[in-house]
Amino acid sequence: MRLTDTHSHLYAEEFDTDRAEALDRARKAGVARLLLPAIDSLSHGRLFALAASEPDMCRPMMGLHPTSVNDNPRWREELDTVGRYLAEPPRGLRFCAVGEIGLDYYWSRDYVAEQREAFVAQCRLAARLDLPVAIHTRAAWDDMCEILEAECAAAAARGERLRGVLHAFSEDAGTYRRLRRCGEWLFGIGGVVTFKKSAVAAAVAEIPLEHMVLETDCPYLTPVPHRGGRNESAYVRYVCDKVAEIKGMDPEEVAAATTASAERMFGAGAAAPATTTTTA
Repeated sequence: MRLTDTHSHLYAEEFDTDRAEALDRARKAGVARLLLPAIDSLSHGRLFALAASEPDMCRPMMGLHPTSVNDNPRWREELDTVGRYLAEPPRGLRFCAVGEIGLDYYWSRDYVAEQREAFVAQCRLAARLDLPVAIHTRAAWDDMCEILEAECAAAAARGERLRGVLHAFSEDAGTYRRLRRCGEWLFGIGGVVTFKKSAVAAAVAEIPLEHMVLETDCPYLTPVPHRGGRNESAYVRYVCDKVAEIKGMDPEEVAAATTASAERMFGAGAAAPATTTTTA
């Protein structure tokens, strides 16, 4: 079995005492690649260090998380940093996507305008660079769909394309259909699908397998049977098994199809290290 965890924060402090062991457990579970979304400049060094130390397994992204916009007077400077790194990555690295970006109104609606500005700017940057995006959405799905419909159409009119993954997708099949109509979108299915009475399970039953990728979002959103503890990339195997159960398929088939989709979406941007001389 060859799995891809398309959304892993294995560089986070929660793994400082056993990161190497967590990587080994992921390998033993059949995980061949981890995609590492950025959050903000406070964790860039950790992200770059892991990607540089495990270049065959770990591929970094670069972006500004929506909650890092909240109550942050320097968020536009952070956005400039994202642009600079995408233009000239640290030596030996190549970013496979613009992420983790998006909208998150769960904690506060005081920064909706700022989050929307940062999200649209990063979508346009990704389209210009022909990179996929990894999108975080929480308590903001109506705005997300509206923005993506507009930005996908605008990108097409410019001769560009906006595409990517809706990370931690937990909405219904109607939202899936609406987003697929506006562009080339994959839907990240994570540990929530294993929860009892999970609403996303019904959507997974309708979403074609080729439109899904698997993820953990570790150390968060831990799947059953480890719910309540720290998540890690090895646990993407439980997500695979649950999707296979819902679909009535063999887990090997789910692993192969979702990994192939991840490679189609992210492969060109993650094909080889860059040769720039910038230091992290």
